[in-house]
Amino acid sequence: MKEIFEKISAVLKTIFGYGIMICLFAGGMTFFGYIAALIIGGDTATLICTIIYKQIIPVIVYVTSILVLLGLIAMYLSGEMALTAKKKNNK
Repeated sequence: MKEIFEKISAVLKTIFGYGIMICLFAGGMTFFGYIAALIIGGDTATLICTIIYKQIIPVIVYVTSILVLLGLIAMYLSGEMALTAKKKNNK
C-alpha cells in the first residue's frame, strides 16, 4: 500500500511543481503587463490594468490554491510532515 501512495505522491508532486512554476511565470508576466501599461498610459493603460486585475489575477489565485492543496496531499501521502511542530532532541 505504501508503494501506491509513493507513486501517487510522485505524480502529484510533479503536477504541483510544474503548475506552481507556470503560475509564478504568469504572475511575473502580469508585472510586465503593468509596466507596459505604465509606458503606454491613457485609456489603453486603464484597460490593460483592468483586464490583468479582473481576469488574469483571479485565475492565477484559484489555480495556485488548487495546486497548493495537491502539494499538501502529496506531502502527506509520501509521509512528510513538514507542517507539524516536532520537538527535536539534540543528544
